[in-house]
Amino acid sequence: MASTEIKNIFLSASVPLPERDAKYTETSDIIAIRDAVIALSTVVLPHHRIIWGGHPSITPLIYYVMNKLDLNIQKHVTIYQSRLFEKFFLADNNKFENIVLTDIVENDRDKSLLHMRERMLSESEFSAAVFIGGMDGIEVEYKMFKEKHPNSLILPIASTGAATKIIYDSILPEEEKHERFVKDYGYMSLFQKYLIDKI
Repeated sequence: MASTEIKNIFLSASVPLPERDAKYTETSDIIAIRDAVIALSTVVLPHHRIIWGGHPSITPLIYYVMNKLDLNIQKHVTIYQSRLFEKFFLADNNKFENIVLTDIVENDRDKSLLHMRERMLSESEFSAAVFIGGMDGIEVEYKMFKEKHPNSLILPIASTGAATKIIYDSILPEEEKHERFVKDYGYMSLFQKYLIDKI
């Protein structure tokens, strides 16, 4: 019988910005990133919890899925955000009940983000992490997650390109690689097989 325990899934994802480093934008697949986030949310949210850093390219997609599922699953989502970016917060943030606002550190962007990530990755136990698209923050969060949760599942969806492809190609141990992470755009079945069925 399947466990009814709500498990935590960490999501590290974003759509790379065109003005950022070309190593992220030249391989990023924006449609794949959006499809992967929507599929992940659709598969995970009815049963488990997604915790993420509230990137403005991702939060509206997760809210879209919550709205479509029409379930009372507010307890299945938690957003972490630094107060440093408060003036840029999306209106979509107000649609979520569980938002953790972290303190500004020395009015410094990098220190404030590091503090937010430290809290986000330390305040919960995670069964898995999913990496989708993204920029330098994805690489930082991958390394932090591996250190803090060495026995948790890691799914870098390399078909979405950008920082996640760099992680898959250059950092991910060979034994954790799956061809489907690179070539399979059927994200619903991919997440069912490699995430839901394994946690």
